[in-house]
Amino acid sequence: MKNHTPVTEFLLMGIPYTKGLENMLFVLFLAFYFLTLLGNLLILLAILTSSNLHTPMYFFLGNLSVFDIFFPSVSSPKMMLSLMGQSRTISYPGCACQLFFYHFLGCTECFLYTVMAYDRFAAILCTIMTLGTWVGSCLHAAVLTFLIFHLPFCGPNEVDNFFCDIPVVLPLACADTSLAQTVSFTNVGIVALICFLLILTSYTRIVVSVLKISSSEGRRRAFSTCSAHLTSILLFYGPVVLIYLRPASSPWLDSVVQVLNNIVTPSLNPLIYTLRNKDVKLALRKALIQGVHTCGV
Repeated sequence: MKNHTPVTEFLLMGIPYTKGLENMLFVLFLAFYFLTLLGNLLILLAILTSSNLHTPMYFFLGNLSVFDIFFPSVSSPKMMLSLMGQSRTISYPGCACQLFFYHFLGCTECFLYTVMAYDRFAAILCTIMTLGTWVGSCLHAAVLTFLIFHLPFCGPNEVDNFFCDIPVVLPLACADTSLAQTVSFTNVGIVALICFLLILTSYTRIVVSVLKISSSEGRRRAFSTCSAHLTSILLFYGPVVLIYLRPASSPWLDSVVQVLNNIVTPSLNPLIYTLRNKDVKLALRKALIQGVHTCGV
């Protein structure tokens, strides 16, 4: 440390092997980001304006929409500015904030999917359970962020990704990172594993209950109700496993997976939950018609 100057900013290297594709990627990512914001805002509008949707399931769905608005906003704006040729640097506090909010919101999503799997069995506790997801996620992210940025950074400062996260920031520390690596790997792994096992337990009970339904049409509708949630769970856990729970690391693969996780998946959740949901589409149609009439008046 005596021979080095402490790092005050980091340089985001972006997505590997995309030189010359900046304009195309900017348009593509901007479209996904716009669709994400629009889709989730429409879901929130439908849930807030329709009393028929004031149920535990849609309460959790509204929270998920809030998450899907904020989660891509952690990394997408900075990434798109870089693609436009703006500065790729990010301040030391800015990098720490990115890492904190990425894990805070990511852990929140993990917890939300878990409590959504149990809302049929504990509907009365939905507010407490949802509050617990945000508080627990905040503690999770705070521990990880403290462990990483408590370490000294004295160069190099090139972050081999388009935003700050543990796998790409931790190797830049000029001190022993074994404790931070162990705690980060264990923390992320335990949270993901516990939530996955709880979800698996819940859906095992649901499947057993559905199989007892005598009508084949009734069983089909019951399984159809769960399909949206299960699809979102698969889209969420896939990137987590590829990024944090595998031994080898590939910067290009990590960047591609992070793009899918940060940009593509949040834009798909509104489609997954609304395309086959008549209640949400009806509520949204009524809210838009009422809004048009109000503006006309």
